[in-house]
Amino acid sequence: MTATPPVTPEPLPWLEELPPRQIVAELDRYIVGQGAAKKAIAIAIRNRWRRSQAPEGIRDEITPSNIILIGPTGVGKTEIARRLARLAGAPFVKVEASKFTEVGYVGRDVESMVRDLVDAAISLVRAEREDEVWPHAEERATERLLDLLLPAAAAEDVDPALKERRKASRAKLKQQLIDGKLDDREVDIEVTPMNYPNPDSMQPPGGMEGPESAFTDWLMDMLPKKKKRRSAKVPEARRILEDEELRKLVDMDETVNEALDRVENHGIIFIDEIDKIAGERNTTGPDVSREGVQRDLLPVVEGSTVQTRYGYVRTDHILFVAAGAFHVSKPSDLIPELQGRFPIRVELEPLTEKDFVRILTEPENALTKQYSALVAAEKCKLDFTADAIDEIARTAWIANDRMENIGARRLHTVMSALVEDLLFDLPDGSERTITITAEDVKQRLASVVQNDDLRKYIL
Repeated sequence: MTATPPVTPEPLPWLEELPPRQIVAELDRYIVGQGAAKKAIAIAIRNRWRRSQAPEGIRDEITPSNIILIGPTGVGKTEIARRLARLAGAPFVKVEASKFTEVGYVGRDVESMVRDLVDAAISLVRAEREDEVWPHAEERATERLLDLLLPAAAAEDVDPALKERRKASRAKLKQQLIDGKLDDREVDIEVTPMNYPNPDSMQPPGGMEGPESAFTDWLMDMLPKKKKRRSAKVPEARRILEDEELRKLVDMDETVNEALDRVENHGIIFIDEIDKIAGERNTTGPDVSREGVQRDLLPVVEGSTVQTRYGYVRTDHILFVAAGAFHVSKPSDLIPELQGRFPIRVELEPLTEKDFVRILTEPENALTKQYSALVAAEKCKLDFTADAIDEIARTAWIANDRMENIGARRLHTVMSALVEDLLFDLPDGSERTITITAEDVKQRLASVVQNDDLRKYIL
């Protein structure tokens, strides 16, 4: 069986190169409404490309216009971040402000988000380089695997006939390998540990990272790697050999240099729950998770140099997008200096019942489409009538109105309660079309909506 190349996301060529209207159109495929937020994001992203086209003398003076998205939970703030991450084609990382503590205390320091961004950039660039050399790596791995399955004999050097017979046997074996006929065979292979830093390993405790940990990473990387011999079936052996060949073909020095350049000029950091670090200063003890974090965040957003295991990174041209519900606090509760670093503020609109109907039908990943795909796995078809979707939206809106308003997330709980019995009963041995009507929605959910105690726990 032919090996499958590494699966990597298929982003747009470079989101920054698209006109703002097209960026908004891409976000519209997955997010309903919130035009003001999409417009601000699209302009900020396009400005990254515009800056790269500016004369060199003024290019460094053009700094990103950082954004704060303000709105209640479930209106699309985090979804915008998720979609940007998939579409950007540039280094992107999402962090939660509530996870940070002031430098010197147990927890993550704010500079760790820059190190996370560097790790994301290296993974991104490495995946692109591996895609470029994949055919070559696949061919080299196949040849190594054939050498293991059909070792060369010493007599071949002096016997041309024996060499020809081996060549014919090798060609036949290669075809069997491609057809998957040798998948049950086992071979002995030598496995070499990674010979370049792995972004997913050796993270210092608590996210803290300094010169000592960088030196440790360098030292671990320089130590000689001892090969290990193990037995593996052909598909696994092929995967291991392909990984080794990819590591040989990808120049990690060039990969790291390009990744650092992308971080500094195209990186995007999305800081969620920034409202959790806003508010009045704690007067009873050290304020390690609010104002202290804000003051640590200030130089990173303003522009500073952060040390990572791969080198120093300047944050002057990284785009920061912050988001928060600000139920208890408000943006003006942030320290004035930090407010000034986020000049663009966009308020997202609360979702209405009509918005819920659109969310259930329009996006490419709409919930109704997701559940239809799950049911299709059981050889059945699931349809929702228009009035059923209206009733689901109405139920979700009522639940939000009577309890905590969690926005579009309420649709997940309502849909889950609606199709729970259906998903439990499948498969039932029949291939059929299941149609959910408004009456079905009412019968299944009416008792829940009307019962305060049940509503609290189910919806």
